[in-house]
Amino acid sequence: MWMFYSADDSKCIFSNWSLWCAYYAAVVCALVSPVRTDGVCPPSCVCAADSGTVTCRDGDDTEVPSDLPEWTSTLILQGKNISTLKRGAFRSNDTELDVATLSLSHNGIQEIEPYAFLGLPRLHLLDLSHNQLESISARAFHGLPELRSLHLNYSLTPAATAQLPHALSAQSLRNLHRLELAGNKLVSIPLERLDIYNLHVLVLENNSIESIGRENVSSLYQQRRLRVYLSLNPFRCTCELEAFYYWLKNSSQCPDAGWLVCSEPEARRGISVEQLRGEDVDCLNENLEAVSYVFLGIVLALIGVVFLMVLYLNRGGIKKWLNNIREACRDQMEVYHYRYEQDSDPRLANVTV
Repeated sequence: MWMFYSADDSKCIFSNWSLWCAYYAAVVCALVSPVRTDGVCPPSCVCAADSGTVTCRDGDDTEVPSDLPEWTSTLILQGKNISTLKRGAFRSNDTELDVATLSLSHNGIQEIEPYAFLGLPRLHLLDLSHNQLESISARAFHGLPELRSLHLNYSLTPAATAQLPHALSAQSLRNLHRLELAGNKLVSIPLERLDIYNLHVLVLENNSIESIGRENVSSLYQQRRLRVYLSLNPFRCTCELEAFYYWLKNSSQCPDAGWLVCSEPEARRGISVEQLRGEDVDCLNENLEAVSYVFLGIVLALIGVVFLMVLYLNRGGIKKWLNNIREACRDQMEVYHYRYEQDSDPRLANVTV
């Protein structure tokens, strides 16, 4: 394949050699360089370029695909075996994606490391529902300044629940509009403060919330735009529910208020919280009733003590009085006995005294 020319054509020989070297170098670089191939769909995924959607369902993949098309705006990963979302899991070759919607439900995710979502600065919706989160870093959601909706339904273990308030305090979540935490056995609102967010919707359905404290109720009064969904929680309808009860009656911030029912005490089980009367949750009346019973018990106890003291101090007179009664009864019985003997003896019946 090589052609040699005369000495006069040495320049031509050198020129051809340089051209072939440059060609082979370009081919090698193209083969070994991790260049993002725009328009190429990752294995085991279905891509729709017209809608910008990449869907990857099922499989044994343990990591996020690294060769996503540049046009990806919606990424759906479901049924995978991604136990850990590692730092920068969505950042390939230090490039950023224009993904706006990311669904990671049903992947068995157990841990989210710090800065796991770097490279997604324009992400609007993040769905992490139906996983088994055991560890959430306090910096897990850093780098998501545009995030508007975060779904964590049916995903939190008790360990992750304890870590969640710190993870949600990230500065990048200040523009969060919707937070869904249904089905996580929560006993309270897992937010340190409500006023630092721009929340419009808070979903707390199907948890273990028995009551909402006064501090949270005060925050709810201040966040007028916030709508809170609380159905399927076992509310304990005692005086501890007083502040929440009046918030529920006086505001329209709970769209499913008609579905809230009491689970305790037994006498109010199944009754709608809205149908309770003010005196049912009035702590003052309940406390007064308890105090009245205590006071009555104390009075009766004092009367009993006084009575026993009187008996003890007058034990001598009482004993003499009892003896006198006994003697009088004995004399009376002897008189009855004598008369009975006279009436029963016919010989004594005609005797005139």
